[in-house]
Amino acid sequence: MTIRVGYFPNNNSLFALRHNGLLELRLPDVEWVDLRDLPSTRRVDPRHGLPTLHSDWLFEDGGYDVIGTGFTPPITALGQGRDLVYVGISGPRVENGRLVTLADSGIRTAADLRGKRIGITHGSWQTTLALLALDREGLTWSDVVPVDVDVNEGGGALLRGDLDAWVGAYPGLADVEAAARLHTLVDTDGLFSHPSLWFVRRDFAENHRAELEAVIAALQESDAWIVANPREAARFFVEDAERRGGTADLNRWEEALRGRPFGIGPVTEEFLDEQQRAADLLYANGLLPKPVAVRGAVLPWIGGVVETTRPGVAV
Repeated sequence: MTIRVGYFPNNNSLFALRHNGLLELRLPDVEWVDLRDLPSTRRVDPRHGLPTLHSDWLFEDGGYDVIGTGFTPPITALGQGRDLVYVGISGPRVENGRLVTLADSGIRTAADLRGKRIGITHGSWQTTLALLALDREGLTWSDVVPVDVDVNEGGGALLRGDLDAWVGAYPGLADVEAAARLHTLVDTDGLFSHPSLWFVRRDFAENHRAELEAVIAALQESDAWIVANPREAARFFVEDAERRGGTADLNRWEEALRGRPFGIGPVTEEFLDEQQRAADLLYANGLLPKPVAVRGAVLPWIGGVVETTRPGVAV
């Protein structure tokens, strides 16, 4: 059986696994599906909905079987009635990004964002961060103007004045910090843990347990390799950018990888509480078509596999 794995640079673990060959040592037939090359089925107005690209292709013939993303996409999928299950989560990535504005903008707190343009890569963890930050100040999604920007282009839009605020992430945020004085409106720390996470279709987990176990073990091995070889891992991201006609800084990618938690852990009650709170807010603000109960997406045996494949755990 061919196992199809969706990947893109934003999920550092799967992106490195795509290039270091460790999964192929465990599974003889792997097909890698670059999410950036998949056509989006429709444009989504960030004021009224969430993009469903990840879940569309997880459940599409010819799509993929395994995917890793940030915080928001599985909630979106569950809200669309998709029958998925969580595989595991990374540690907190609270240092990875934050909500910022230019220091001379006059915007001092998130409460000042009413009527302002907030740049986000819509549908990612950035949507959740912005929504949580607004809710903490008693604001709703309709009180601001969300602007969907590519993760690599939002900083430039902020500097040009096309945005009033931006949820930035490293390494791109470092370029903006070098170009202008920024003011932090909201840190990720204190809002939510912002982990990476992995999920699959329920039928894949139930019918292809051995293959899923192999993917989990390979991810654990690959993440340990990234920690031990951050500069070599950073080269994968730089070379990919160059192949696609862009540029990337090896030192900044290495620094970004060194600052991120690697290794996959089982989903926790704390994580599920965060997902449920975000799901409730997304629904209340008109971004999900129906309420979501995230604990229905848990298969306990998967957590056991994740735990026993952690490096240093005796089986």
